[in-house]
Amino acid sequence: MTDLVTLDDLLAARARLRGVLSPTPADRSESLSRLAGRPVLLKPEYRQRTGSFKIRGAYNHISQLPPGQAVVAGSAGNHAQGVALAAALTGREATIFMPEAAALPKVEATRGYGATVRLEGQVVDECILRARQLAAETGAAYVPPFDDREVIAGQGTIGLELLEEVPEVEAIVVPVGGGGLVSGVAAAVALSPVSGSRPRVVGVEAAGAPTVTAALAAGRPVALERISTMADGIAVGSCSEITLAHIRAFVDEVVTVDEEEISRAVLLSVERAKAVVEPAGAAGLAAIAAERIGGSGPVVAVLSGGNVDPLLLTKLVQHGLSAAGRYLAMRIVVTDRVGVLASLAGDLARLRLNVLDVEHHRSGLRLGVNEVEILVTVETRDRAHHHQIIEDLKAHGYHIEPAS
Repeated sequence: MTDLVTLDDLLAARARLRGVLSPTPADRSESLSRLAGRPVLLKPEYRQRTGSFKIRGAYNHISQLPPGQAVVAGSAGNHAQGVALAAALTGREATIFMPEAAALPKVEATRGYGATVRLEGQVVDECILRARQLAAETGAAYVPPFDDREVIAGQGTIGLELLEEVPEVEAIVVPVGGGGLVSGVAAAVALSPVSGSRPRVVGVEAAGAPTVTAALAAGRPVALERISTMADGIAVGSCSEITLAHIRAFVDEVVTVDEEEISRAVLLSVERAKAVVEPAGAAGLAAIAAERIGGSGPVVAVLSGGNVDPLLLTKLVQHGLSAAGRYLAMRIVVTDRVGVLASLAGDLARLRLNVLDVEHHRSGLRLGVNEVEILVTVETRDRAHHHQIIEDLKAHGYHIEPAS
């Protein structure tokens, strides 16, 4: 039987982390609360040292190792930085294996904390295997990303903080990859003495990486055959026996969100909360916005990390705008005559639309001899606005349809 973390483990982790962590008090977002129709609070772990919650578990584990013992780990980013900083703070060498295609900002940040970075392997699982091999060969300590009691207890300090910061909260919503974070938070909520009702703890997975959902259905950890999600921080192929045991014991529910919901949540966090959050960190907010979390009382989303490549962030914001209906691309076929483009421009101006892109074609398989095709993209308020625009232009004689 798997040993679960205890309240003493959680309290000891909190004591070890005192003076190490940056404060991340939960705060209410008025704009997100209006949008969700219930009080929404945010736990900003993207402001934590290293840009994510991972320093909590990494430091709790590493600080208990023999003085001077080197550490190794495999990670694509957040765990790498947490281990690197924890090693530096405890005066030991760290070697981190990262995928060859790892984002350059994450690689440089890990090196910046003093770790030796080895770019080997195509995926994180290969990096973890190499890290374990090096640990066996050299006597260094391997630091797991989630499948470890000390790591889980460190992550669980977030739960202890939330019980004090927002005692009235009805639900705590946590991103789930391998399950270390949700295991720790849920254990803290379940084991801590509290007055009144306890908040529910809901884990949120990417639909393209439903690791825990698959494990719960199978009754054991299973390796996913395929992972497909922009949320690389929770793109894990399998949970572990220890995280699955904690989830079964303490987590109330696990839900999934799709890619459009995640990208919209990234956009929401930037626009409404002024928070730059990576896709994995926005998974909890995505579930709240998509009304996956039952109840009407206060709900807190753990924004677990903000280590996103600026180039990826640009793409995410664009994708989020599209998913939220903020763009409308139209294919308009009209008679080829002088002034037709100017006429269309006048109608778009009448509708007070900002034109983002225009393409003008006089040839194509779908066009008649005397026809011209205009592909135009405009800014819009939402999807309802799309319908208003299309109906107005049709009423003014345009043959119009959404562009594919």
